[in-house]
Amino acid sequence: MASNAEKLYQHIQKDSANSQALFRQALQDPQGALNAICELGDCIGLPVTPDEVKNYLATIDDFETKQWLMKARGGL
Repeated sequence: MASNAEKLYQHIQKDSANSQALFRQALQDPQGALNAICELGDCIGLPVTPDEVKNYLATIDDFETKQWLMKARGGL
């Protein structure tokens, strides 16, 4: 069974406007982006903790995600 973090990641990926907004926020305020991801999860019924998000992102092996993480590494 997929974790909430995985389901939330898939949800975010499907919404390009939300993905871009989170990316821009992560460049300026990585911790704020992490909080926004957790808040989004709460709003759509997929609650996650910051650690769950970090751990899930660490398991993803795709170029786009790795670039995002490198740029936002300070808070994530």
